[in-house]
Amino acid sequence: MKNLARRIVASVLGVAALSTIIWSCSKDDSASSERIGANQQRLQVYLTDDPGLFDQVFIDIRNVEVLVDTCSSDDDDDRWDKHSRCWWDDGRWDRKKDTCKVWDTLAIRSGIYDILSFRNGVDTLFANGVVPKGTVKKIRITIGNNNSLVKDSVTYPLKTVTGETKLIVNIRGDEWEEYSPDQLRLWLDFDVSRSIVEVRRGTFVLKPYILVWTPKVTGSLSGKVTPADAFPVITVWNTADTLYALPTKRGDFKIRGLKEGSYSLFVNAGNGYRDTTLTGIEIKRNKETKVPSITLRK
Repeated sequence: MKNLARRIVASVLGVAALSTIIWSCSKDDSASSERIGANQQRLQVYLTDDPGLFDQVFIDIRNVEVLVDTCSSDDDDDRWDKHSRCWWDDGRWDRKKDTCKVWDTLAIRSGIYDILSFRNGVDTLFANGVVPKGTVKKIRITIGNNNSLVKDSVTYPLKTVTGETKLIVNIRGDEWEEYSPDQLRLWLDFDVSRSIVEVRRGTFVLKPYILVWTPKVTGSLSGKVTPADAFPVITVWNTADTLYALPTKRGDFKIRGLKEGSYSLFVNAGNGYRDTTLTGIEIKRNKETKVPSITLRK
């Protein structure tokens, strides 16, 4: 188990810092106060992070669009599995002619986001706006060229594989949470541990891996691990899912977006401290599960 956990932890990335955001809007920020018409709905998209072992990860986000199926019909082209949640846009969605499907732009604060600042239960309202009523099937995120990461206090450029700039995220209609009539929201979890690949020493490539969840249908796990000089990395897993956490300096951690079920928690400790494993942790929908405080020993 320890060797397995070491391999899992080796795929993780970062320590969070304060986000740097360059303010500018692709749509007037007054979208949050727009009236909702008879054939409209309001969308809110939140951004959060599943962390890893980098100091900072800066992503240049320029635009967010949604593809709304106003007829809410089934489409064979929209069939996908969990392995094709997101990919770089090849332009075919703009070439396809379908009067039922409409791209609309959401209001965002475009600029550079330190993704690793959104961890341990922290998130930000990333995009919002009023769009035509229907089934929202895709989110398209335009990423600029000013992407970078910091590892061991050294800054490295971060590029996409072949220079793509538009990322498609597939969304199922039932993944949106209707928190009030005609007002929907969801969370995009930017999984840093799977999204950044070191192709050779000092050369990093961005291959976004994004999870989608809402608090109503998932649960959360929180706790505390001390001391800080053990530099603990937390892995929470079961047969269907694996997520990570890096505690704060005080030792607090929180993982959200967990599907209902039984999980194990592994604390990978450094600096001579012993690893620790907890099993049989039950996660319930729309509830927070707290585990007892863990004090690591040498």
